[in-house]
Amino acid sequence: MTETLVVGGALCRDGRLLAARRSAPPELAGRWELPGGKREPGETPEQALVRELREELGVEAEPVERIPGEWPLKPGYVLQVWTARLLSGEPRPLEDHDELRWLGPDESDTVDWLDQDRPAVAEAVRRLRAEGGG
Repeated sequence: MTETLVVGGALCRDGRLLAARRSAPPELAGRWELPGGKREPGETPEQALVRELREELGVEAEPVERIPGEWPLKPGYVLQVWTARLLSGEPRPLEDHDELRWLGPDESDTVDWLDQDRPAVAEAVRRLRAEGGG
């Protein structure tokens, strides 16, 4: 059985990481994640990420590099995360989210991340610190 790939974007701007609060499904509502979604047939993971960030946030973004590792979600689904750079637009919670927050490296633990996002968030924050010296 082929696993369905879910792509997440560690979207960074000005030394901050974008966190998105889920509004659906009910069992995830109120918890925070890196925005993204399922890869469609025929898409590369990077293409899927660009499309998902456009659909969910209304922005154009560019995948930068994949964060090592992958994390199981529900059965048959696996998460991979890329760091991404915002090219244009101001992120808005258009689909599946009701709030967005830009978090600095020292604020990353102020929201209740989904468990499977935590390792990628920790790595994204480590990279932010390395870039910004914060």
